[in-house]
Amino acid sequence: MVARLLLLRARPRGPAGGPGPVCRRLSAGSGPREYLQRSIVPTMHFQDSLPRKTEQFCKSFENGIGKELHEQLVAQDKQNKHTSYISGPWFDMYLTARDPVVLNFNPFMAFNPDPKSEYNDQLIRATNMTISAIRFLKTLRAGLLEPEVFHLNPAKSDTDTFKRLIRFVPSSLSWYGAYLVNAYPLDMSQYFRLFNSTRLPRPVRDELVTDESARHLLVLRKGHFYVFDVLDQDGNIVSASEIQAHLKYILSDSSATPDFPLAYLTTENRDVWAELRERLVSGGNEEALRKVDSAVFCLCLDDFPIKDLVHLSHTMLHSDGTNRWFDKSFNLILAKDGTAAVHFEHAWGDGVAVLRFFNEVFKDSTQAPAITPQSQPAHTDSSAAVRRLNFKLDDAMKASIGAAKDKFDAIVKTLTIDFIQFQRGGKEFLKNQKLSPDAVAQLAFQMAFLRQYGRTVATYESCSTAAFKHGRTEAIRPASIFTKKCSEAFVREPSRHSAGELCQMMAECSTYHGQLTKEAAMGQGFDRHLFALRYLAAAKGIALPELYLDPAYRQINHNILSTSTLSSSTVNIGGFAPVVPDGFGIGYAVHDKWIGCNVSSYPGRNAREFLQCVEKALEDIFDAIEGKRIKT
Repeated sequence: MVARLLLLRARPRGPAGGPGPVCRRLSAGSGPREYLQRSIVPTMHFQDSLPRKTEQFCKSFENGIGKELHEQLVAQDKQNKHTSYISGPWFDMYLTARDPVVLNFNPFMAFNPDPKSEYNDQLIRATNMTISAIRFLKTLRAGLLEPEVFHLNPAKSDTDTFKRLIRFVPSSLSWYGAYLVNAYPLDMSQYFRLFNSTRLPRPVRDELVTDESARHLLVLRKGHFYVFDVLDQDGNIVSASEIQAHLKYILSDSSATPDFPLAYLTTENRDVWAELRERLVSGGNEEALRKVDSAVFCLCLDDFPIKDLVHLSHTMLHSDGTNRWFDKSFNLILAKDGTAAVHFEHAWGDGVAVLRFFNEVFKDSTQAPAITPQSQPAHTDSSAAVRRLNFKLDDAMKASIGAAKDKFDAIVKTLTIDFIQFQRGGKEFLKNQKLSPDAVAQLAFQMAFLRQYGRTVATYESCSTAAFKHGRTEAIRPASIFTKKCSEAFVREPSRHSAGELCQMMAECSTYHGQLTKEAAMGQGFDRHLFALRYLAAAKGIALPELYLDPAYRQINHNILSTSTLSSSTVNIGGFAPVVPDGFGIGYAVHDKWIGCNVSSYPGRNAREFLQCVEKALEDIFDAIEGKRIKT
């Protein structure tokens, strides 16, 4: 752990941290009175071998308070075998954060269009996706959803024969049976929070609530809130034609957007929102808010089409704030042209659960759609079945909504998002070169930042630890001595290296990145461990160990390059905002034939220029692989 931390420490360049002054030769006429002394040991003789302060802190931590905290953490973990040591602290990390959830935490994933273009009509697709989502809910709660399993040898484990055998192995031993055939069951404890769930704002620490008894859907359109039942009293799905009729009724509502859209409050600082929510409850809105919180999920129907991928990202990541309830476990968003996406709150769960839901909904809604373009809505009284929620707002609350809108608008205006599709090759080509596609993408980000800003910075790549009970995520740290060496060779001195030498350096990057990825996925990274030790120290009232105060530790946790990859044929694009003001939020995917990259930034960084540098880096990488000379 300590060695890896030292490896990741970015060494400053230039006057502040460069080599000592160059020794100058004495002039020929130097006299005895020219100098105070003539040491026989050169002045800077010991400089290069001085121990670094960070190294001292690491060793002191490893052998002192860190060792004590680790022993306490292990003992605590043994007493809580029903969960993971990181689960509680990680929930606290999210729920105690006071920053608004939108832009700071919530990401989005956009669906590919329905392959049958006529099914991309907003009403048809909204109906089909709603039905598919409810089918997923029912399948999950009935215990009929196929377990999430990572198959290293699918030909052996992802078979009907294996499934028929493993179901007879007792649940307490089933994991070992799967392990014997190189299959790794993944934790599914987060899945129940997909539905009927919301994050309630509370002072100091928010609360996750789930009410599985609720049977209604929440629909937002033009800032108005509508609810209607999608499950009947026996738990059966309401007919597709009725749901279609209800959604058509909502889409036909000609009411203007409210002057004070309540949804803006979910964009507020969490303590501010907590206080405002208490005032809403005491002001006669408790029942309406309960309807919002307990709804199966939130369906957002927008009144405009998507112009391009950049517009898509802005719309699905933050929109104008009027037509989302950012606290819900997820918002299923349908634009007027049928473009669809999932925007989700991050405290309750991670990408594995959301992506499984996402994939299943896409597959079901496109392969087994509940309605067709020829389907007619049911002849039913939607005005009786659909209820529009009304909220009582006094002047002070209206002013608070206005203030929330002003703050939200101001921050959204500063966010830039841009996107590229690199069409020269993707996963297939890179694997044929025996290179990790993910390692190549991460190397391109390192090369791009070096070209744009002249240095290497802290980089974070999210990795799921769902292979463990109640696992969350671990950090892969893609910036390494290997990527630094390779990036500098490509960017600063390409003429000094042959294509073969550059490819060898890329292979070293790929091998090391693969090692880091495997370690992170198997719970062997250092980030969550150090986080848990720090959390434990605070919980026990122990003074913060010096390691956590060291500038190097702060530097590697100021993640200027925050990255996350999406690997699914159903995903069109995904993204999130930077995690630090001077950073980039990088959502990317290496597809079979191409590489997509979606980047966000705030003032002080330039997403467009960064993407141009990423494209240049990928071109150089592919040129080197093909034996071509690298252009400066």
